[in-house]
Amino acid sequence: MKVREVMRQALLTVRPDIPARMAAEMMRTHQVRHLLVTDGGERLIGILTDRDLRHAAFLPLLAPHLAWEERWLKAPRVRDVMTWKVVTIEPDVDLVRAGLLMFERRIGSLPVTDHGTLVGIVTERDIFDAFRTAGESSDPAELYLG
Repeated sequence: MKVREVMRQALLTVRPDIPARMAAEMMRTHQVRHLLVTDGGERLIGILTDRDLRHAAFLPLLAPHLAWEERWLKAPRVRDVMTWKVVTIEPDVDLVRAGLLMFERRIGSLPVTDHGTLVGIVTERDIFDAFRTAGESSDPAELYLG
């Protein structure tokens, strides 16, 4: 099975200059844990994850101890809190390899690019569901939690 067979093509993207608070609301509304950050076109420049937002929640607590610009601490933009170094994958890569890459890098999703153009995203849930549907795996929680 290939990444292209399970990737999501309906992408939720944001620009880096919007407030992180707005991006967090988008994630809640659409019930996603990853937002792809683009330059306004199809070029991927980063990813905003629920983990990035949890880390950003520390900023108000740290503000008195940091000599950073007050605007940055009180109203960070996506660019201020996103992950810039994004691990990507191509659509014709085997799904097992995608799963191993996520495991090795301790990440929950892989943006899918085809010759540099953003074409989809595959998440750990997509991979679990694909293997379960194919009858190759039971529920991941059952594997480790009995």
